[in-house]
Amino acid sequence: MSAKLQTLIIEDEELARNLLRSYLKDQPDIEIIGECENGFDGVKAINEKKPDLVFLDIQMPKITGFEMIELLDHKPQIIFTTAYDQYALKAFELNAVDYLLKPFSKERMQKAIEKVVHHIQHNESNIEKLEELTNFRPGEEYIDRVVVKDRHKIHIITVDKIRYIESLDDYVMIYTHDGRHMKQKTMKYFETYLDPKNFIRIHRSFIVQVDNIAEIQQYEKESYVVILKDTNKTKLKVSKTGYKRIKEILHF
Repeated sequence: MSAKLQTLIIEDEELARNLLRSYLKDQPDIEIIGECENGFDGVKAINEKKPDLVFLDIQMPKITGFEMIELLDHKPQIIFTTAYDQYALKAFELNAVDYLLKPFSKERMQKAIEKVVHHIQHNESNIEKLEELTNFRPGEEYIDRVVVKDRHKIHIITVDKIRYIESLDDYVMIYTHDGRHMKQKTMKYFETYLDPKNFIRIHRSFIVQVDNIAEIQQYEKESYVVILKDTNKTKLKVSKTGYKRIKEILHF
């Protein structure tokens, strides 16, 4: 390869960053263009510098490596670095994404870089694999927060703050008590990974937090709307299936 791979290191532990830097200094294909110690800075650096390759730690403060991927406008080749985590390893194996299990050797890192070089030379995109990875959840684990990017700001929304979610084709609009945020995720994702005791899909276009429902009104024969607990008394359509779900969860 003629041009060097522009490379970022995103890792919260200084010792791990130092080790990676020492391993990479002898790599003829690599040029390190920056280091970050948290996911917030990592998102900014990737979107601004547009590296070819990122060494990305998963367990970081603020936001995780998986959550970071969801916020990227530029999707580089990524080699994940992680301490032992059986669920993360399962996710990587399912998606054929390369990872380095800490502590790793220089030789193991070299193999990972060779794989990246092969992908780039053969113009193989990893975007779909990365997106699938962000959807991975071990067993029946439900999400407890959603990370969204609003221009240059990153918001962490805990699920208890979500009032309802509206479908917008490939995106959703998440309505909270403080405002609303757009995210590139499907309704199916939220229907699957939000705890069904707390959230209910009332219509193909709406998922509502159960505690946010004030009342249900009939407005035509076999047609209903839910009215939410807010100052505007927001009304949302309810499908026949959604009405059955509401009856089951609210026991009426």
